[in-house]
Amino acid sequence: MLIYNRIYFFQGYIMQIADIEIKGISWPVFLGISVVVVAAMYLDALPKGMVGGFAVVMVLGFLLEYIGDRLPLIKDYLGGGPLIVIFGSALLVYSGVMPASTKAVIDTFMQADDFLTFYICALICGSILGIEARLLVKAGARYVVPLTAAVVCAALLAALVGLLAGTGWREGISYVSFPIMGGGMGAGAIPMAEILHQSNPDTALKDILSMLIPPVALGNVVAIISGGLLDKLGKAFPLLSGEGQLLKGEAPAAEDETSLPVTYTALGIGLLVSCTFMLFGRLAAMVIPGIHYYALMILSVAVFKIFHVLPRSVEQSCTVWFRFVAKYMTAPLLVGIGVTYTDLSLVIDTFSIVNTLQVIAVVLGAVLGAGLGGVLVGFHFIESAISAGLCMANMGGTGDVAVLSASRRMVLMPFAQISSRLGGAIILVLVGLVVPLLMR
Repeated sequence: MLIYNRIYFFQGYIMQIADIEIKGISWPVFLGISVVVVAAMYLDALPKGMVGGFAVVMVLGFLLEYIGDRLPLIKDYLGGGPLIVIFGSALLVYSGVMPASTKAVIDTFMQADDFLTFYICALICGSILGIEARLLVKAGARYVVPLTAAVVCAALLAALVGLLAGTGWREGISYVSFPIMGGGMGAGAIPMAEILHQSNPDTALKDILSMLIPPVALGNVVAIISGGLLDKLGKAFPLLSGEGQLLKGEAPAAEDETSLPVTYTALGIGLLVSCTFMLFGRLAAMVIPGIHYYALMILSVAVFKIFHVLPRSVEQSCTVWFRFVAKYMTAPLLVGIGVTYTDLSLVIDTFSIVNTLQVIAVVLGAVLGAGLGGVLVGFHFIESAISAGLCMANMGGTGDVAVLSASRRMVLMPFAQISSRLGGAIILVLVGLVVPLLMR
C-alpha cells in the first residue's frame, strides 16, 4: 500500500508538471523557445530591431511574470509578476548576467523603436473608447480635486519628515516632494533642475541633478510596491475599491470581455486607429506647443468618444486591441522598463534611512491625498489613490505602466497619463513660483 501511494503521488506530481503552461504555451515548447533565445543572447546573434527585441523581452517577461505570480509573499502583498519582471530584469543588468549586447538590443527596442509609445497609445485609445461617455465626462471634471490633494499632502508629509530628521522642511518640499511628484526624469527632474539652478546659480546644475534624481528613482520603486499593496487593500476592504472603476455607483470600467469578439479585423482596426490618434496628438502638439502629445491624444480620444464620432464597431475594435496588448505585451514591456529605465545601482547608492523615510512619506502623502480627495468627489479610494496619487509619484510613462500593472488596473491608463503629463507640468509651474520663495 505504501509503495502504491508513493507511485500515485509521483504520477500526480508528474502530471502537474506536464500541465504547466506559460502564457498559454506548454512548458516543453516554451523551454525550446527559451533555449534558442538564450543561445542567441550569449552568442551575440540577437538582431537589433523588432525581431531580436520582441524575442528576448517576451521570453524574459513571460518567464519572470510566471515566477512572480507564484511567489508567496510577492504575489500576495507586492503585486506579483510585474514587480519581479521589472526588478528581476534590472538585476540581470546590474549583476552582469545579461550580456551588454542584449541590453543594447533592448535599449534600441525601447527607445529608438519606441515600444513604450506603441504600448501606451493602445492602452489610452482602447481604455477611453471602452468607457461610457457620460462617465468619462463626470470623472474628468472632478479629477483635479484628488490631483491637487495629492500634491498638497505629499508636500506636507515631506516637510514634516524633513523637519523631524533635521534636513529641513524647505528642502523636503523642494528636493524630495517636488521631484517625485514631477512626472519622471525627462519631463520632470531635468527641467526642474534648470529652474532650481536659476534660483540658486551658485550651485552647479549637475549638483542639483544629483540631488533630484535619487528621490525620483527611489520614489518610483516605492510607488510600484505601493500599487501592489493597494490592490491587496482593495481585496481586503471591497468598499474602498471599484475594481478598476474610478466613479462610485457605476458599471464596470469597460465592457465585459466576453461580449467583444476577438477577430483579425478588430485587432487590425484597433492597431491602426490607436496609432492614428497618437499621430494626431503629435500634430496637435506642433500647433499647441508646451503640452505633451500624450495629453493632446487623450483629449482628442475623449472628444471623439463623448460626441460619438466613431462607429461603435471601431470603438469596440480599439477595446479588443487594448485588451490584447495589455494581456500579452505588458510583461515584455516591463522587461524593457527594468533593463532600460531602472538603474539598481542608483537606488542602492542612495539608500539611507532618512532618504527612504522621506520618499515613503511623499508617496504615502500622494496616496492619502489622492484617495481622500477622490472620495470627496465620488471616486473610489483605491482607484483615485492609484491614478491621481501613485501615477504622480512614479517616473512618468514607464512608471504608469509599472504601477498599473502591479495594481492590476491597466484600464486607468488615461487618468494615469493625465497625472503624469498634466500633473507633472503643474509641478514645474509650482517649482518656478514656490521654490524661490522657500529658499530665500
